[in-house]
Amino acid sequence: MNGIYLLMGSNLGNRLIYLKKAASLIIKKGIKIIDESNIHETEPWGPKNQDWFLNIALEVATSKNPEKLLATVLDVEEKLGRIRKEKWGERSIDIDILYYNDKIKNTESLVIPHPAIQKRRFTLIPMVEMCPFEIHPTLNKTQIELLAECNDPLDCKLTDHKL
Repeated sequence: MNGIYLLMGSNLGNRLIYLKKAASLIIKKGIKIIDESNIHETEPWGPKNQDWFLNIALEVATSKNPEKLLATVLDVEEKLGRIRKEKWGERSIDIDILYYNDKIKNTESLVIPHPAIQKRRFTLIPMVEMCPFEIHPTLNKTQIELLAECNDPLDCKLTDHKL
């Protein structure tokens, strides 16, 4: 994998505004957005009694190491009112580090690559749009192969929204 990739999602309030504000804050914190996927509207993973998400993947450039990048995205989430009360519950903004080049990390606070990439269409579809032939560093499969093998039944619809 050559690149640092984030996934952002929101399913509370004005979801698009939360995505835009998160992108703006990321840039203000010295992280450059190199590429972005389309924005998709996706069924919630986990509890069904919540609104659908808007999701977007970003390729970013930063000199921050993975731990500092995690601290930065957690700070952005906090500034945008993210409250962690239920696993896979509603959230104003969620920002996950999917890949950090070909780095493999597995600590209590950070796992890279994100451990659920291969299980979620709402992650794989945007990644295929941006980097279809990039290889997952531990599964040794391209993003296209991971999507073809993914059995996630949740809907993921392309929108016409832009950041």
